[in-house]
Order: sequence, then C-alpha cells, then structure tokens
Amino acid sequence: MRIIPAIDVIDGKCVRLTKGVYATKKIYNENPLEVAKEFEAFGIKYLHLVDLDGARAQRTLNHKVLESIALHTSLTVDFGGGIRSADDMRIAFESGASQVTGGSMAVKNAAEFANCLTRFGSEKVILGADAINRKVATQAWHEQSAIDVVDFIADYEKQGVIYVVCTDINKDGMLQGVSEALYTDILQKTNVRLIASGGVSSTDDLKVLNDIGCDGAIIGKAIYENKITLKELSRLC
Repeated sequence: MRIIPAIDVIDGKCVRLTKGVYATKKIYNENPLEVAKEFEAFGIKYLHLVDLDGARAQRTLNHKVLESIALHTSLTVDFGGGIRSADDMRIAFESGASQVTGGSMAVKNAAEFANCLTRFGSEKVILGADAINRKVATQAWHEQSAIDVVDFIADYEKQGVIYVVCTDINKDGMLQGVSEALYTDILQKTNVRLIASGGVSSTDDLKVLNDIGCDGAIIGKAIYENKITLKELSRLC
C-alpha cells in the first residue's frame, strides 16, 4: 500500500481543516515546499496536494504551489481542488502533477469527466468520491447528493476509471479511525485501486487499510499533530 501524506493549501500555506469546514482552518506551515521537502527527506515518494482555495472558488488557484513542489522535489504528486474542466486538468499536468483528481466535475459534468479520461488516460485521472453517510458530496463538500458512493464508483469503473480517492467526510480530520466498512464494501463490489482518505490516526489504521486491500492511504492531520511520525512512515514506504 502506498503511503501518501497530504498537503492542503489555502493562501499558499499548508493547512488542515476538520470535516472540510473552512472555519476550522489551522495553519501548520507558511511554506508547503518546506513540508514537501521534509516528506522527501524521510524517503516518502508520494504526495496528495489539495488546492482548497480552488475547491471553494471552483477553479484552480494554487497551481504555482504544485509547480514549485514538482520542480524542487522528486515526489509523485496527485493534485485536486477546483478541477472543473479538461483545461483545469491540463494546467495541473503542465504544472507537474502525475495524477489529477476530479470529484465535483464527475458528478455535475459527467461528459467533461469522460472527456478527461479519454484525453489524459485512466492511469492519470483519479475519480474523487467523497461522501457523507455514503452519499456523494460536491462543491468543497458543501453539497450532498442522493448518489450512493459505492454505486457512483461502480458506474465510473465501467467507464474506465482505475483510481479512486474516497474520503468519508465524517472522519476527515477527526483522528478517530478509518471507515473500514465503507472501504471494504467498495473493494468487494469493484476492482478499482482505492486510495483511502480521512480518519487515519495511527499506524494501526494504516495496517487496517493495507489488510483490506487499499492501493494507498492519505495521511494528513495525524502527521501534523504528531500522532504518526515521519520516521514511522519511512519504515512503511
């Protein structure tokens, strides 16, 4: 299982939210590149970079942060936040992303998401499937649909999706454990490469995700709040 630390960006700074609520913003570092370099120094190979400004504005805003990290580290970066069109994806790839996540676009503009899969390839386009009580959420998690997240993933798998990032929003930033039941259900009903996000609080949680068959695990607040050390993560890479 791939270990994937997260950097969320607001105003060019490294922050974390709780359950996606912007009012809970906590700044951990003024310079995301410094954080990325520290990850790299501990042997970490992957990074999940989220443009929270872009997610709220519905357009990519922090691609320069992506560009800086891609230029000055060897990290393999997946990028999301504010991706609403093939042009947004193009900018992200040109800025150095190895993969780009589309979430709201996949719900609200399925034809454009399908266009991205064709244009950039299923190996490079990640389906963002974030959910509250198993229902897909969009618009920086402010809107909840009536779409069951497992059905949503299964439908897109038929269209060629390989990679899926799934966040249980109720778990995000809570440091209270991962959604084992939800992820198990997804893995039993689909063959996607599932990247779990939300709730990781310890290496025990990572073992759970590995044992059920997740392709990757995104770790955010647990790192910044020193619940998991980079030295511990380096042993798992």
